[in-house]
Amino acid sequence: MKNKQKTIKLLIFSLPLFLLVSCVTDQKEEQNVLNAINKEVQSNSKAYTNLEKMTSEIGHRLTGSDNGAEAEEYTYELFKSYGYEDVQYHEFEVEAWARDSVRLEINKQEVEEVVSLGHSPVSADVEHQVIDVNNGLRADFDSLKNEVKGKIALVYIGILEDSPEGLKNIHRSEKTALAIEYGAEGIIIINQVPGGVLLTGTASVTGSLIDIPAICISYEKGMDLKKQLKNGEEISAHIQMSNKSEMIKSRNVIATLPAKEKTNENIILGGHLDSWDLSTGAIDNGIGIAAILDIARTYKALDLQPKRNIKFVMFMGEEQGLLGSKEMVKMLADQGELGNVSYMMNIDMSGNPKGFNAAGRTEMLPLFDEIGAKIQAVDSSYENTNANKAGLHSDHQSFMMEGVPVVGLVGNLERKVYSYYHSNGDDFSLVNEEHLKNTVRFAGMFLWELANLEEIPTKKLDFEQTKDFLIEQGLKEELELGNEWKWGE
Repeated sequence: MKNKQKTIKLLIFSLPLFLLVSCVTDQKEEQNVLNAINKEVQSNSKAYTNLEKMTSEIGHRLTGSDNGAEAEEYTYELFKSYGYEDVQYHEFEVEAWARDSVRLEINKQEVEEVVSLGHSPVSADVEHQVIDVNNGLRADFDSLKNEVKGKIALVYIGILEDSPEGLKNIHRSEKTALAIEYGAEGIIIINQVPGGVLLTGTASVTGSLIDIPAICISYEKGMDLKKQLKNGEEISAHIQMSNKSEMIKSRNVIATLPAKEKTNENIILGGHLDSWDLSTGAIDNGIGIAAILDIARTYKALDLQPKRNIKFVMFMGEEQGLLGSKEMVKMLADQGELGNVSYMMNIDMSGNPKGFNAAGRTEMLPLFDEIGAKIQAVDSSYENTNANKAGLHSDHQSFMMEGVPVVGLVGNLERKVYSYYHSNGDDFSLVNEEHLKNTVRFAGMFLWELANLEEIPTKKLDFEQTKDFLIEQGLKEELELGNEWKWGE
């Protein structure tokens, strides 16, 4: 009897010790994985060379183009070469837009530095007076509501330096939607980057053709026009353009790293593969795609198997209205699988992260700080500076609109690379190899921790909860302008 009591006491005292040793062992193994990810990327990363090849041999990756199809095949084959068995094309059919020709005359003088914006009409030939609508915000249009109708609106793509403090900028497509709402016959958008840089992108909030021609001109030309108008000069603009809009087939590329435990839960790491056609899209979003591919390569090289499935997704059609991510969300909803998406992590022209953005999920911030501390234990240069603000206009939006929690990078790239956003200067010369490696290392470690949590402290929101969340994040007006608000008044 005494021996039995001693055995019971020994078990009682030993159990906490066993659990403590087990916990410490798990923590050590976890930290060893992070160290292994770091070492593998530092020694064997292929992100920089893959991106160089993609930009030099494929070039731009416009959705629906031959180049776009080649990029889809390129990433599909890379996933296969890394050892992924479950790699799929998710084909979808949508109407896609492509530029053809554009001509701008100001007071009968041709302007050479001009580019058409996405989803402008297939054919347009308009000539009207130009009116300066400053930043192109609703307040600007409203102050000129009796003068804008029948004219061509001139707006700045950003917020002008002499503007009142605290103004929130809106997307070029939303400025165009306001121009249409107030009766303008065309819109000229001034780029904010000096040096003759031209910017493209969609001017459509819906991804469908807009009713008026939309063009971008250089900063220098735009500031000159503003000065002339301020001095009381009359300016007439003649815009002629032709474009293409047709049904095309495109493909998202999806590679799955299967779970070892939570086989019904998925973490999505995605970024958009497509780019505009003025350049090779090295920053937008070549760096994101290269980083995602290399995270996938790293996990396979280390023979890692997470607790949850990780799906690496190359989205097409983002630039033309989040087309690929919307189609994927629809597919998941139709299959009853959307509720199994625990988290969506998006990398879009961001890199060299100093932290991660919880995108309004405040309950995740302590965990982000905790994960960041583990990353700092591997590399003390990681700042662990996290953010918590939801935004729009990238593929995470398609998931966030359905209540799925999303996370993005708090980037720390050199400011100059963003000067060439959507422009004729977005090429491989802008890419910093060390910054790209940092993206792979830090995002790869963060993703691993997220995918291996016992429980994720935030959940998918239902329909009404999503509505309240978006209002709380100040996104209702933008979504209404984009015809994306689905909750009525």
